[in-house]
Amino acid sequence: MAQSQPQPSSSARKVLASLFGRRVILVAGKGGVGRSTMAAAMALAASQQGKKVLLAEFEEPAGFRASPLAALFGQAIFASSPQRIAEGIHGVTIQSELGIELFLTGLFKIPALSRLALRTPALRNMLRAGPSFHEMGLFYHMLAQIRERDSGGDNRFDLMIVDMPATGHALALTGLSSILLDLVRRGPIADALRDGRSVFYDPAQCAACVVTLPEPLPVSECLELIEGLRQSEMAVGAVVANRVPGDPFTQAEREALDAMLEGKLVRGHTIVERIKRAEGSMARLRAAVHVPLLLVPDLDEDSPFRAVAEHLLREPS
Repeated sequence: MAQSQPQPSSSARKVLASLFGRRVILVAGKGGVGRSTMAAAMALAASQQGKKVLLAEFEEPAGFRASPLAALFGQAIFASSPQRIAEGIHGVTIQSELGIELFLTGLFKIPALSRLALRTPALRNMLRAGPSFHEMGLFYHMLAQIRERDSGGDNRFDLMIVDMPATGHALALTGLSSILLDLVRRGPIADALRDGRSVFYDPAQCAACVVTLPEPLPVSECLELIEGLRQSEMAVGAVVANRVPGDPFTQAEREALDAMLEGKLVRGHTIVERIKRAEGSMARLRAAVHVPLLLVPDLDEDSPFRAVAEHLLREPS
């Protein structure tokens, strides 16, 4: 009895072509759903299609010195400026203070003056006290990275894939520009926010890819995240159901098994229950989600992100 692997609801290649045709993909989802693995897999898949990819993640709290995303590429953390981590892929850590420094440099036109301003206690205290300044710095650093040019004047990177923070922080970032523009309508900050919106809120240039697991709670949080992104006017390009278990049973075998297991706890019972929960969760996703839905099977591999990239690039039968 061969185990059947779940196949994507949409042609993976078609969905990837749509995503990779943009400039920015924001990979979002709650912690533990495989968000970093999916971001790395997409970066690898895009690079294998000839894209120059920038794989980005956000800075961690002070003193944190490990990155699950960087670890997939054999590194502890990514640098604050793009560094090559694989063929066709550069990695970078998005940092708030660097983003603010870049903003001030654009304002003052003198890098040394902006660095000097950031060293003043009054300004540093203000940046720490106002949470929106932190998010604005991250926002501007992302914008600076995607607009970076090479020596020939072309875009240095074709595609930036961002491993977003967990759900709450992701929504704080995506909703930031609208909130600030309601408060600050004129001046350099407003101009910078509008500049960023012209990229990150243009569905032709940027879309979120929401990752979830085929379990009731992750699906609920996935749907809440999609609604939050919609309210912040961020386009959702696809939803990925990760680690979907294969079903080794025919319909007749399932009916016989259900009758056998009714009211009993036997070895393998939890696996059967997991398959049932996945089926119910996937049915709920299909009914509620109106964007392409990709299914990634539960891959038992030494390098899971490479296996996921291979799965995404393989045309389903």
